[in-house]
Amino acid sequence: MSDWIEPYDLRQWMRRTFALQPLLLILMVGVLFVAELRFDWIERMLGAYLVSSNSQRPESGAIWEKGKKARTARTTLEQIVTDRQAVQREMRNVTSIHQLAESLVPGQGVIIAPEQFRRLFLRLPQAVSRQMISVFELLRLSSSSAWRRTYIERTGNGLVVYLLDPSNRVLHQAAIGTAELNQMDDNLSPEPAQLDRLPRFRDRIYPADQFFDALESFPEDVRRSILPHPERLLAVDGQIRRVGISDETGAGYIELGFEISDGAQTGVLRIKGGEWSVWRLRSLLEAKTARPASDPSKEIGAPQ
Repeated sequence: MSDWIEPYDLRQWMRRTFALQPLLLILMVGVLFVAELRFDWIERMLGAYLVSSNSQRPESGAIWEKGKKARTARTTLEQIVTDRQAVQREMRNVTSIHQLAESLVPGQGVIIAPEQFRRLFLRLPQAVSRQMISVFELLRLSSSSAWRRTYIERTGNGLVVYLLDPSNRVLHQAAIGTAELNQMDDNLSPEPAQLDRLPRFRDRIYPADQFFDALESFPEDVRRSILPHPERLLAVDGQIRRVGISDETGAGYIELGFEISDGAQTGVLRIKGGEWSVWRLRSLLEAKTARPASDPSKEIGAPQ
């Protein structure tokens, strides 16, 4: 019982301090300390426990938030890269600037090779291509090694085109407005169809001679607004039989359908005209169509 009471002199303090049990305890603690420094077994055991219970702990705290943001950023970046690669693959197959513009959303851009841009440039209407860049300037850039890539960006007002050198410095910049994009017709050849089978032209189909007679009654600027690129009609083989006017408008334009027959098949070539000018032409055509025919019995000299 004397060992459980407080020592009352120095001799008992010394005897209890250097007894076997305290020495064994100190030795054991020292061995554990050295083993921890050498093998990190405490950290390993604690880490194994945290890993085993990780799925059961709530995702909260600064570390969790940082990890979540990192995963979200990684996923977003992978999606951006995937989308950009998909757009690049899709752009290799486009055949016109208008088709390229339809494949992009505002704020989105794409890089194409100079060779592809030259092919797309040659398909542009002359009025648009001259506004974009001089043919001689494009020849000069094509013959040099400075022009390496073309960046085309979709904006709310159309397209912006940048011709870039190897260091991405801009050699030439041009813009194509929404009006010019709407005037571009990707269908350079008629699509196999008849106006009667296209709902957008139903009940607004007129004989070709009646359409062009009405068109002739307008000034040159109005006719150019109705048919911005009449040369495309001249380039198509066959005879224009009928013309349809769509009842749908978009961005200030109305679609016209020209039914063309070459004897073997019939197709429809679509061209967009200015909304106001086409509306005036349609009003004139409807007025002529609605005009009642003269009664032969009322004519002068007709037998009563």
